[in-house]
Amino acid sequence: MAAPKKGRSASSQSKPGRSLALILIAIVALTGGMFLSGHTTPRLGIDLAGGTSITLKAKNEPGQPNAINKTNMDTAVDIMNRRVNGLGVSEAEVQTQGNDNIIVNIPKGTNARQARDQVGTTAKLYFRPVLAVEPQGGAVTPTPKPSISTSGSPAPSPSQTGDKATSTSSGSPSPSAKATSQGRPVTDALKADATPTPGAKPPVGSKASPTPPPAANPATAALQAKFAALDCTKRAVRAVAGKGVKPSEPTVACSSKASGGQWQKFILGPAEVDGTEVKKAQASFDTTAAGGWQVNMEFTDKGAKQFGEVTTRLSQQQPPQNQFGIVLDGQVVSNPAVNGPIGGGSAQITGSFSQEEAQNLANMLSYGALPLTFHTESVSTVTAALGGEQLHAGLIAGAIGLGLVVIYLVVYYRGLSTIAIASLLVSAALTYVIMSLLGPAIGFALNLPAVCGAIVAIGITADSFIVFFERIRDEIREGRTLRPAVERAWPRARRTILVSDFVSFLAAAVLFIVTVGKVQGFAFTLGLTTLLDVVVVFFFTKPLMTILARKKFFAEGNRWSGLDPQRLGAKPPLRRTRRASAPVDMKEA
Repeated sequence: MAAPKKGRSASSQSKPGRSLALILIAIVALTGGMFLSGHTTPRLGIDLAGGTSITLKAKNEPGQPNAINKTNMDTAVDIMNRRVNGLGVSEAEVQTQGNDNIIVNIPKGTNARQARDQVGTTAKLYFRPVLAVEPQGGAVTPTPKPSISTSGSPAPSPSQTGDKATSTSSGSPSPSAKATSQGRPVTDALKADATPTPGAKPPVGSKASPTPPPAANPATAALQAKFAALDCTKRAVRAVAGKGVKPSEPTVACSSKASGGQWQKFILGPAEVDGTEVKKAQASFDTTAAGGWQVNMEFTDKGAKQFGEVTTRLSQQQPPQNQFGIVLDGQVVSNPAVNGPIGGGSAQITGSFSQEEAQNLANMLSYGALPLTFHTESVSTVTAALGGEQLHAGLIAGAIGLGLVVIYLVVYYRGLSTIAIASLLVSAALTYVIMSLLGPAIGFALNLPAVCGAIVAIGITADSFIVFFERIRDEIREGRTLRPAVERAWPRARRTILVSDFVSFLAAAVLFIVTVGKVQGFAFTLGLTTLLDVVVVFFFTKPLMTILARKKFFAEGNRWSGLDPQRLGAKPPLRRTRRASAPVDMKEA
């Protein structure tokens, strides 16, 4: 039974070079990947590199004087977090301040402008029928419109829908629509839409009573006048158009961005479907012959019923009255044409979407409905000057801590300190390279608490070396020579190191799960460095110690090796006891 143990011990002692080669290959490969990616430094968080800070103030919605409460504010924070993270922005902080403020911090180096647009877009999402549309400004560039159809069904051809083609942009123009609505005056379009199709359900909030002619209806006349005066080419006008209007009332609105060199202005009917009825929205690439990016939507049971009824009605109308205006914060983010009745609770918006446009639209549909109305109190840019000073101070603190650890190791362990210092350098190299790669890979940003986590990790890593060295010295005190002492000490030290690192990693994992913002950076760095400590000890420290144990300087216990038996108070060398031989009778001999 002793032979297998001896064989395993011999094998483990004779092939430590394999482990060293493996970790060195890993370091070279990761470093090569870092240089190939072009990201040779870790991405810094807002507190170190600067960024944008947005302050949003909550307002009660009309008829809901008590809407500002902890539950709604927490829901708003969660949705805003998802919006920002949906853009690939990491290390952004979204948190409440006081009872009615939300602070959003977006680090430099991310698509901060796009994130600001979506975070600041905090009104509810609605699906409103388009009554009229008119392009404004720029050259008249015919741009095809997106279309909406049953999920999984191909969009009808232009000859079937009456459109030129299907396309992306929000607020895309109808080429023949100027001051009229597809050949009809705007007043006729309003009148036609206000008169429900026989057997169709009237729009949400509308009354079933007959609508008087536009000339005799002051509200309609006011809406026409507002539409005629609306100038969507002006940013200040676009910012307020369509806001503050009840869902049950028609409104005018601008497109959220220019399309084909033009802005669009709309007359929209009462909301037919609330954005909260969108259960899921996701961008995907169509692998069929049509190809291109599209947005797939799933509705709740209530939303599916409402959407099926209104699409049945809209599909019978002529352009642009067969379009839906998807309205977020009073602006039309998309106006797809309805190709036919859509039932079953699933639909898809198709067109000439780019990947970014499809993902943006899906993001708005998914997270567009907030329980409160917010307006931007302030938008400020955080400079990196203070962050640079903090980073400088943190690096100095880390250097001091590392220097003290090195001095202790050299004074106490002498020659053994070279193994510990080499292991610390390997751990530092792996940490730096992996952090640099995690920036573009998962959006990891190094903030000041994360730097603190890396400094704390120096002590955790050094503790693993100390445990191993002390176990070896204990074996030498028992009278064993260095090579067997290393192999006997390793199993005992290994258990202690694993238990210690497991506790540290568990603490880091719990801290990462239950906290938000910058504290997560500390927890992430602590957990990462703890895992790297295990890798370094197993694949570098132990094999290197095995190799150096064969060298005369360490094997003979030089006084500067840190393993001098006399300094350690070792017992006399252990020797095997021999069986006493039978006494010999000299007389008989």
